[in-house]
Order: sequence, then structure tokens, then C-alpha cells
Amino acid sequence: MGAAFARGYPWNRLAQVSDFPNLARIPRRVVSLVPSSTETVFDLGLERFLVGRTDFCTHPRDRVGLVPSVGGTKNPELPRIRQLKPDLVLANQEENTERVIRALEAEGIPVWVAFPKTVREAISDLRRLASLFASSRACQQVDLLERAVEWAGESAAGDTPSVFCPIWRAGPAEMPSWWMTFNRETYAHDLLQLCGGRNVFADRERRYPLAADLGRGPSRELARRDHRYPRVDLEEIRQAWPEVLLLPDEPFGFGEADLKSLVALLPEVPAVRDGRLRWVEGSLLFWHGTRMAKALQTLPALLR
Repeated sequence: MGAAFARGYPWNRLAQVSDFPNLARIPRRVVSLVPSSTETVFDLGLERFLVGRTDFCTHPRDRVGLVPSVGGTKNPELPRIRQLKPDLVLANQEENTERVIRALEAEGIPVWVAFPKTVREAISDLRRLASLFASSRACQQVDLLERAVEWAGESAAGDTPSVFCPIWRAGPAEMPSWWMTFNRETYAHDLLQLCGGRNVFADRERRYPLAADLGRGPSRELARRDHRYPRVDLEEIRQAWPEVLLLPDEPFGFGEADLKSLVALLPEVPAVRDGRLRWVEGSLLFWHGTRMAKALQTLPALLR
């Protein structure tokens, strides 16, 4: 996760067609390489412009199948993208690779690379997208979502339970060697905080190599490495003392075996002791875009 690459138009104003030198008009042919962006295009009523998406773009389930696929998010088929003659490609730093973005830009195809690390930045991206397509309906929907964000922030005031949310693990479910999680420099952290949770690893930076990350050796600074996704072992989770434990179904599909393992390995931790282990749709935590609306409705109840 977290390719070291971020581009796009300036972040401090609404997007204009002029932000993309090779884009002569409002885009009419769009390829989305990001599942959350594909769903957002549909939700904002802009699907008539969508001519391509990835195999992993599965929402909305009843309509997305009508849009041709260009392959995966990491390795889309560039010849298929070229054949679609897009005016604009929607990409994301964490979903797509620099190699693919560079290849598209080298052919003169405008690419919007989004990389929101907070809910507010995600809202700003949505507003810029609506503005880029000159859609008053989409702008109105973004306004409603922004109000929901404000309401959620006010409602979350008060008790904030501490939360551990792994996003990957290494080794067998019965005894993983480590779990990966996220710190405060991520959209997921900001969303959890907005919904009334306190990320127990908010201040934990990833260290390199793995031995250093797990506190078993010296760390070494390596250029262009992402520090937002630390790997933690059993003892570090125990010391963090989470009151709620969320098990998402993506990017890693945690299952019953993982739940049983955590119950057996951490019986004294409040989340286990008090029966506050929750399943959660990973898309609610990690898909910035219009799925945020469902996240704001669902996550507060899981944290309470």
C-alpha cells in the first residue's frame, strides 16, 4: 500500500479544465482505475462519462458490469485504455503505480491522481470532481455529504473508545508473526476519529527493515518509503490495550479463524474481555468518496 507518488491539480482551489494542460474541454470519456472513484462517478450521476474501469470496480453491482474493464488496479492493460480514448483517467496513489501513471501521461492522457489523507481532503476531492464536470446535481450531493460530516463530528464528542484495526497479517491465523495497521497520516484514521474512535496506533510510524518495525533491531532510513502503515506484534497490541477491535474484510479478508486467534491470544485486552470485536466492511474505512455516507451511518454504532 502507499506507492510513493502523488500528483494532480493544486489542492487549494476548485478544479478547472485548465488544471489539465492536455484537457481541452469538460471530459466526456473517463476511465477509472480506482474502485471508490468508479462508485463515486455513479453516485454523483456522472456515469454517462465512464467508458472504462478495473476488474476490482464492483459497485454499484447492478450497473458497473456494463462498463468495459481494463484489467487490475496495479497492472491495467494500457492498450485497452488507449483504445477507449479517454479524456481523463482517475487514479489514486495507494491503488495505482507510478509506472502506469507515467506511461499514460507520456502518451498525453490527463491523469488525476488523488491522495486524500483526511475526510476533509476527500470532501474537497469530491467537490473538485463535481466542479470539473460542471454538474450542479453532483455539487448538491457533495454539500449534503459535507453536512453529514459536520453532524458526525458534533455527535462523536464525548467518550472515544480506543480502537485497533489491522489491515493485513503475516503468518497463519493461529499465530501471526505481525499485523499491519495505520497511523494518523491516513484517511482511515481520520474517519475513525470522526466517528468516535481513538486509533491506538495513531502515533506509531513504520520503521525499516521489518526487525526494526517489530522492535528487534536497528532502523534504517530508506528513501521514498511510506511510514503510515506500521507492523505490530502481539505484545505491542497488548500494551496498546484497545477497547474495540475491528476486523475488516479488505484489503485483507480477516475471517473466523482470525477472530478466534485474537480471542485466544489476547484474552485480557478490553476489546476481547468485553466482547467488542466487530466485523466491518473494509470499503467503509478505506474507500474515500461517496461511500463515506454509508461509513458515517455505520461506523459510530460499531464503536459505541
